[in-house]
Amino acid sequence: MSGVQQALRAPVRWRVWEIAAWVLLWAAPFVFASHAALINEIAILALFALSLDLILGYAGIISLGHAAFFGVGAYGAALFAKHVMPDPLLGLAVGTAVGALLGLITSPMIARGTDLTRLMVTMGVALVLFELANKFDDITGGADGLQGVVMGPLFGSFEFDLAARVASFYSLSVLFIAFVLLRRMVHSPLGVSLQAMRDNRPRVAALGMSVQGRLTAVYTVAAGLAGAAGALLAQTTGFASLDVFDFHRSADVMLALVIGGTGWLWGGVIGAMAFKVLHDLISGITVQYWTFWLGLVLVVLVLVGRERLFKPWTWWRK
Repeated sequence: MSGVQQALRAPVRWRVWEIAAWVLLWAAPFVFASHAALINEIAILALFALSLDLILGYAGIISLGHAAFFGVGAYGAALFAKHVMPDPLLGLAVGTAVGALLGLITSPMIARGTDLTRLMVTMGVALVLFELANKFDDITGGADGLQGVVMGPLFGSFEFDLAARVASFYSLSVLFIAFVLLRRMVHSPLGVSLQAMRDNRPRVAALGMSVQGRLTAVYTVAAGLAGAAGALLAQTTGFASLDVFDFHRSADVMLALVIGGTGWLWGGVIGAMAFKVLHDLISGITVQYWTFWLGLVLVVLVLVGRERLFKPWTWWRK
């Protein structure tokens, strides 16, 4: 094996702390059984964050409308369960496919243009889908949402319970599978070329690589993962509303990456955990002003730096 191949394969090897982290995540629904619903929300947001990090952290594509894929995945899975078949896995596949299809269709608008153009285009797509879902209320339920979404048992045996234990294991399982696949992807030659394009796109194009083809591929994969996250939300809550297209969805997942960091997959997972736990704790103390305190935490994080956050004695050093 050549030195280049060894360098590419080295990061793929699982570290001890990664294995320990996943063991703790799998144990969380048992240890914190009363907070299974929160764990389910964390897993869904983490999957959503992974999809955004794939295009932002690895490909350098800025998006403020990632909720578009999340929303179509949620509605796709909910409509499939209500009118076709309530099987969770088939519904998850439908939500993923619908999100990926939308990503494939909109990718030509992303592959070209500046960062500002991409911001406007991604936000525009999400706003258009929001209004379409509101307009066709006979299909989507409009402002009242799509109600009566009843899911069948997982694998024909595990019923979704009110305590959300099955839902949390279901979402964690999907998150783990996505994490493993993305881990292989970002350390493959495709992943290395994406990072090269992020840093210097003209040079990559000069080397003869298909920049547009790679951006289309990664954008489609990321959209599919976002669709899967939306599908999980609709399936585990039994409800889909216009809220899945709302701007706050895109903002929340961006904040999760700000907290956890971009360009490494654990950033999305850690950021989702921190964001949801902070949201739950602060809103439990003050419902009205939780956004203020969360914003203050983010300001401190940006000013101090993620690396020095837990080292107060270094905050005032240059």
